[in-house]
Amino acid sequence: MTFLEHLDELRKRITHAVTGLLVGFILSFVIYEQVRDFIYQKLAGQIPGGKFIYTEPTEGFFLLMKMCALTGVLIASPYIMLQVWLFIAPGLYAKEKKFAIPFVLSSSLLFIAGAAFTHYVVFPAAWTFFAGFSNDYMEFTPRIDPVFGLYVRLVIALGLTFQLPVLIFVLSRLGIISPQFLIRNFKYAVLAMVVAAAIITPDGNPITQLLVAGPMVGLYLLGIAAAWLFGKSKKSDPAD
Repeated sequence: MTFLEHLDELRKRITHAVTGLLVGFILSFVIYEQVRDFIYQKLAGQIPGGKFIYTEPTEGFFLLMKMCALTGVLIASPYIMLQVWLFIAPGLYAKEKKFAIPFVLSSSLLFIAGAAFTHYVVFPAAWTFFAGFSNDYMEFTPRIDPVFGLYVRLVIALGLTFQLPVLIFVLSRLGIISPQFLIRNFKYAVLAMVVAAAIITPDGNPITQLLVAGPMVGLYLLGIAAAWLFGKSKKSDPAD
């Protein structure tokens, strides 16, 4: 493919991904009440009275749109990952294209797993820290928009972080990295993960950072296993 053909292919995949996202948005809008209740159970867990406030006339409406958009991303994630695969597939050998279904399934499940890990573990831990400063002189009554914004940032960040094994798998199939390289640089990878966890978590709580960095190390080890089993061999195949 020429450079312009690659650009045209990229445009096509982005168009399909956006279409899938719109379909996911519409589906999530249909079940908005269930989505709202599911998210609010975590957001309002540490709030006195279990209710937030909003101060702008359009804030409630745009919150609805944001919730549906986030849920739409999760619903459409398999189709979006399929578009990613279709974009990189022309650069693979025919025998490597058999990994299409495992790639789409694993990347989608890992993204959803990262979102679930945020919802059930990371966000409650961070939120408990933030809400723990109420006393006899002040009461924690936050606006809903910044709280949900924090929730979305953590969900997206952890969802992308959980793609680490898939990224390592793709790079190993392309021959860019090897299991030996990953093992040799393990200590530097752990340091980078600790720094990334400190950036992702907004509260500065070491417990929350450990909750993020711990799974990242596990995902890195999972990526090493994937590179070891499915990575490109150093000896070129004559058939290739």
